[in-house]
Amino acid sequence: MLDALIYGLINGLILALITAGFTLCYSVSRLPNFAHGALYILAGLVAWTLFNSLGLNYVLSVFCSLISTAFIGAAIYWLLVMRVRGMEASEIIVTFAVALLMMEVLRYLGFVGPKFTLPVFVSGSIDILGVTVDYHRWVIVALTAALMLFLWFFTHNTKVGLALRAIAQDERAAMMLGIDSDLVASLSLAFGSALAALAAIIVLPLGAITVETGYSVLIMAVAVAILGGLGSMGGTFIAALLLGFSQQFAMKLVGPQYSMVVFMAAIVLVLIIKPSGIFGKTKELEERV
Repeated sequence: MLDALIYGLINGLILALITAGFTLCYSVSRLPNFAHGALYILAGLVAWTLFNSLGLNYVLSVFCSLISTAFIGAAIYWLLVMRVRGMEASEIIVTFAVALLMMEVLRYLGFVGPKFTLPVFVSGSIDILGVTVDYHRWVIVALTAALMLFLWFFTHNTKVGLALRAIAQDERAAMMLGIDSDLVASLSLAFGSALAALAAIIVLPLGAITVETGYSVLIMAVAVAILGGLGSMGGTFIAALLLGFSQQFAMKLVGPQYSMVVFMAAIVLVLIIKPSGIFGKTKELEERV
């Protein structure tokens, strides 16, 4: 049972890392980026290609992957999402259509599969009370904690971060103060995409770059965001830990084939019991009526 607790904590932090970009994008511009999983996979593939096929230094490959993914996220906004801005169903359809196109093209071209893997940051493992945990997972724990602190500092102590918060709190008032809504929305999508890329670089060394992983990442991000409350970074962190422990115990008690059922069940139950999520406010009025 101790192994379930340790790996549940690690899995929860991995989920928080994976969902951070999705939550940031929605919290700032109310854009549900359903291309999140596709950008995650694309970032991993770009890093792999630059490192293995072109022979670039791995750090440089990672940097190029982050930058290129951010630009793709911004391009998705300016070319597609901006034309349906404010129509929530259309925003979901457009971003999900982009995700399908990207991932299925990658599948068709054969750019995904078991041979596409990223190197771990640190090799080896350590035993903790009889539970073996590889060093790379501890690196994930440290990086996730650092990222959450950075996001808080960025959104509370920088001009760009404060502009993002202003748009999130009252878009019309922010526009009256001279803040460009479209520019901020595109920046939020770019930052969210870069965070998806960062999560891919950190997490993908634990597995292979596959199309199925892209779909799974999207489902997990949506489940965590809904449970925590759409747009709430604190809610995302708490929900990620809850789902991380739930997934690990489900895998241990029922079987690994039921791990994704936890996320689907979380989406359904939250929407039935408390649509606003743990810290969300979107549906509080309807819930009180």
